[in-house]
Amino acid sequence: MEASSGMVTDASKIIAIEPEVIAFFDHGSNTFSYVARDPLSQTCAVIDSVLDFDYSSGTISYDSADAIIKYIQHHNLKVEWHIETHVHADHLSAGPYLQKQLGGKLAIGEHIVTVQETFGKIFNEGTDFQRDASQFDHLFKDGETYQIGKLQAKTIHTPGHTPACMVHVIGKSAFVGDTIFMPDSGTARADFPGGSAKQLYQSAQKILKLASDTKLYICHDYGGEGREVSYQTTVAEQRRENVHVGKDISENQFVAVREKRDSTLSTPRLMIPAIQVNMRAGHFPKAHENGVVYLKLPINSL
Repeated sequence: MEASSGMVTDASKIIAIEPEVIAFFDHGSNTFSYVARDPLSQTCAVIDSVLDFDYSSGTISYDSADAIIKYIQHHNLKVEWHIETHVHADHLSAGPYLQKQLGGKLAIGEHIVTVQETFGKIFNEGTDFQRDASQFDHLFKDGETYQIGKLQAKTIHTPGHTPACMVHVIGKSAFVGDTIFMPDSGTARADFPGGSAKQLYQSAQKILKLASDTKLYICHDYGGEGREVSYQTTVAEQRRENVHVGKDISENQFVAVREKRDSTLSTPRLMIPAIQVNMRAGHFPKAHENGVVYLKLPINSL
């Protein structure tokens, strides 16, 4: 767990207040969750929380989420937002658990409805599963501005990995979800249903157009040759060093590399349970008449 601070959002205006950013790492899914706090009002947002899930036994636990709760309560913070940068395929969201303990609004990008429609069919969810994003408290639109206490924040729609991906720019810090990774890891895959390598390239360009000293907070990292797992880089570093979209790599070059790479990748270990839960805003399906919750395993559908 580390804290850092940054500074700017809109290229046209300087923001005086900068967030304090605290990172939490889940080793099981190599996920970074964040608390972005306003130093003036002690208000904060939780970004991309993790629910611990043992796939082999179907058991959930709360160690990762409880670490966030402990930090927030210790520092007497008020949670305004539980933000999902997208519908994650590699971990389950702890949003509802944190919300029950801490309050705050559960939010995601408005294109979650596209993800719900796509995966509602894949998992044959029927009419009980609402595909109108009503499971969330707020749906962010592209370019929307909002507040975290006194902090000014703005959203950028960045589809390609999924249709609902959003980058959240808070001061001069940007939480990029899975759109791009650390420079030596490039970008996220674009072969999930609704994904697009062309869109992913265009979305990465939106990030690279932010101010060069904007700090970028990554959702996942697996380390690299000779380096430890890391969660923070800058726009300047990405422009200069990103192996997929840095320097003068063209859209056609990127699409060819990304699609070739994606064709070799296996399905993420937790994708099947994660999508079913995360498209419901972190809620599990309703329990059956025996009181047990079940998740589906579609055969030859992903």
